[in-house]
Amino acid sequence: MKLFIVLVTVLIVLASCNRHNTKIKERISNADSVAINYFKGDGTMDTVIAVKIVQDQKTISALSDLISASSTEVNIKCGYDGSLHFFKKNMVVQDIDFRMNETNCMLFTFKQEGALVATNLSPKAKQILESIMK
Repeated sequence: MKLFIVLVTVLIVLASCNRHNTKIKERISNADSVAINYFKGDGTMDTVIAVKIVQDQKTISALSDLISASSTEVNIKCGYDGSLHFFKKNMVVQDIDFRMNETNCMLFTFKQEGALVATNLSPKAKQILESIMK
């Protein structure tokens, strides 16, 4: 019986680590543009070194998919390397901060229903963000 309880607990924990955040996907997938602020890359928000505007729907869709791919725990000690601002008809629909320059802190963080939540920033998401910056 103990083994069964341990197994069920492990399965629940594993399932919760890889759950998709469908609410953020619904909110940002219909955006018509994204403004990306890149910070100096040391985790602080004090210096914006570049601002890029993305209007390509394929890129917006890829970012939306990657941001909503897998939820994780928020780690406010990680800092930030940039921010994304999703727009629909010239109005911001969602602000999302990201950290991509520290392997233990690769996260997207954002407010959802009044709470700060996070999703994993995958190597593919990092690659897209870096290619947009160039």
